[in-house]
Amino acid sequence: MFVDEFEMRCRGGDGGNGCSSFRKESHIPRGGPDGGDGGRGGKVFLEATDDLTNLAHLIGHRHINAGRGEHGMGKRMSGKSGADNVVQVPVGTLVYDCETGNLLRDMNQHGDRLVIAEGGRGGRGNVHFANAVNRAPREREPGKPGETRHIRLVLKVIADVGLIGKPNAGKSTLLSRMTRATPEIAAYPFTTKYPNLGIVRIGYERQIVIADIPGLIEGAHEGVGLGHDFLRHVERTKVFVHLVEPAPMDLSDPIENYRAIRDELRLYDPKLATRPELPIVTKCELPEAKDVARRLAEVAGRPVMMISSVTGKGLPDLARELVRLMDRRSDVDDWRPRERTRYELGAVVPAAVTTAAEAVASDEPEDDD
Repeated sequence: MFVDEFEMRCRGGDGGNGCSSFRKESHIPRGGPDGGDGGRGGKVFLEATDDLTNLAHLIGHRHINAGRGEHGMGKRMSGKSGADNVVQVPVGTLVYDCETGNLLRDMNQHGDRLVIAEGGRGGRGNVHFANAVNRAPREREPGKPGETRHIRLVLKVIADVGLIGKPNAGKSTLLSRMTRATPEIAAYPFTTKYPNLGIVRIGYERQIVIADIPGLIEGAHEGVGLGHDFLRHVERTKVFVHLVEPAPMDLSDPIENYRAIRDELRLYDPKLATRPELPIVTKCELPEAKDVARRLAEVAGRPVMMISSVTGKGLPDLARELVRLMDRRSDVDDWRPRERTRYELGAVVPAAVTTAAEAVASDEPEDDD
């Protein structure tokens, strides 16, 4: 199961109550107040990790609560703070506040942390209310309730290369041949219902993350089919590999299919039309492949590669071309906030902890004064 959108309610733990107590020991008359403070409630965190690829692990956990702080005790003993609750999400998850619609955080680096719900402050014990006039106070404070927040998680797959093209163009087959991914493959369109990720390892240190984006159709930018669900996953890919089938099952023109996909990308987000693209004719063993490759080169204005995922022809050349394109794009990262560093798969990045309140405050305009 692949889940890329999920809503849940998070609640910080309540603070413990303060204690009203008096010191009682033999031979010490009128010992005075000694009630301790209540413990602070736990927090609810979101933490980005490379170990997850989607939000399916959250199914059945729509209510996330942190631990409650313990109550204060006599002898000025404070209650124990409540346990924090850390919810892991895949890298590339956008966190929205459902009530305001504000984007709280883009969890785009491994180890990023966001405080979603603060815990309540513990109440003070009666020892804090003693003074020269009131030497035996019985007042105590109850613990404050924890913060509650309703959030929506939206995953946008982070990959170096995105495989795009019409349904049945051979994207899943290519992914299975170049990586160890095992997407569903069948001889009919729309076999792939969600993005699949795979890693191409080049040498001992180099690796490229490839995403198989489910087949796009005309009108996808307006939400036709599962257009928006599919298109948002191409926003963060750095390079497109556009697969063109030389003999479509619906007898459509391959060149018109290429133009239709390009138009859908442009209409969804004009920036996508300017992203580096590698046009490829798949199933090159078919007799129509050479003529389609020649026509496609004229339209694309650049040489077109021909590959066959079944026979393996052209796959080594494709891997080398991807490395060359990735090297040219290594210093460009349009979709990330400027203050953040470039995402590296598996890199150790210091965790940055931000509260949801700080994230909202950072989006508010500053006063001119």
